[in-house]
Amino acid sequence: MGKTVAEKIFDAHQVDHPYDDVYVLNLDAVFCHEITTPIAIDDLISRGKDRVFDPGRIKAVIDHVSPAKDSKTAVQGKIIRDWARRHQITDFFDIGRNGVCHALFPEKGFVRPGYTIIMGDSHTCTYGAFGAFAAGVGTTDLEVGILKGVCAFRYPKTIRINITGMLPKGVYAKDVILSIIGRIGVNGATNHVIEFSGPVVESMTMDARMTLCNMAVEAGATCGICYPDQTTLDYLWPFIETDYPDRKTALKAFLTVHPDPDAIYEQIIEHDISHLSPLATFGYKPDQVRPINEMTDISVDQVYIGSCTNGRLEDLRIAADILKGKTIHSRVRGIVSPATPLIFQQAMDEGILNGFMAAGFCVTNPTCGACLGMSNGILAPNEICASTTNRNFSGRMGKGGMVHLMSPASAAATAIAGHLESANNG
Repeated sequence: MGKTVAEKIFDAHQVDHPYDDVYVLNLDAVFCHEITTPIAIDDLISRGKDRVFDPGRIKAVIDHVSPAKDSKTAVQGKIIRDWARRHQITDFFDIGRNGVCHALFPEKGFVRPGYTIIMGDSHTCTYGAFGAFAAGVGTTDLEVGILKGVCAFRYPKTIRINITGMLPKGVYAKDVILSIIGRIGVNGATNHVIEFSGPVVESMTMDARMTLCNMAVEAGATCGICYPDQTTLDYLWPFIETDYPDRKTALKAFLTVHPDPDAIYEQIIEHDISHLSPLATFGYKPDQVRPINEMTDISVDQVYIGSCTNGRLEDLRIAADILKGKTIHSRVRGIVSPATPLIFQQAMDEGILNGFMAAGFCVTNPTCGACLGMSNGILAPNEICASTTNRNFSGRMGKGGMVHLMSPASAAATAIAGHLESANNG
């Protein structure tokens, strides 16, 4: 019987099968940030287990509140900083070298096809864009991962979503994933892996694939996976060129991660995006989705462009192109946060940040702060934000605030108009 991508990865990493459908897997990497990891560190210390399984396979960053906004967040940063020094974790990215984890770690070449990765962050599923199995976990699993380099999972059931058609003008990866979540619901893939396949995915850049996989968890999925191909190889080649004799050999190895032709799926969904229009959320769940042109009567107070979903260079280029020669509405606060220092530097070199500033945007350092309502763009009660982030839960960006999720193109058009708007109409 054929195997799905996740089944192949599980079979290659299994070290134990303690009971029923629970499998213990070796981990290729454990990623950490300063919000969830300090809890695990303190607990390990209290148990007399202040050790790490392999400092070379642990990657850590301060990104959620960067730099610290108060004493509490400063302490969280100090805990993970001291821990990294104590255990000689060389891939620790402190203030000045840090960026949003799910943009920074792929950019550094830490994610590879066939890898198993955990992190105490639900959007760890982003790394599936490279053909990896990557999952967000709780404190106990994170502790075990740090200490032993293993994690227990149920054997994966997979939903395959074939995305077909041609992307219409003004429609991007963010619109595609919002349309999928709107179709299957926030629980539509619970305890499942999603394989994103089809010609639309094959034509996407790695930046776009990461957007797609980043929001798989918003449909309940453990992980979203794309098949590694030439696009993946081109992205990773600077980091893996010494691992293979040539590109052809590397690509052949990547293809072994692809599902078998006779793989068994829980469900196969055909998703045609030929007639898709730019979308945005309208309530407090990511599956509450409508075409933006049906909501242009909603005024906004803030527009945020950034995050692990849409803070990459491709996203900034798209938004900057729409903003070129224009000024955002006088009522709107525009905030843009490039996701990593490299993206910031590239955007500065290309004149993109000058364009944002000329349009009236505030440019901030790389941080997750606004997305989870901790810093750099928190909403007041009853304020409305058009955002390129991934969650629109009640209070997500500030108590009493409302968040409308959308693509960078639509966010830029909204900033200019002062109300929800797509780039097609802006």
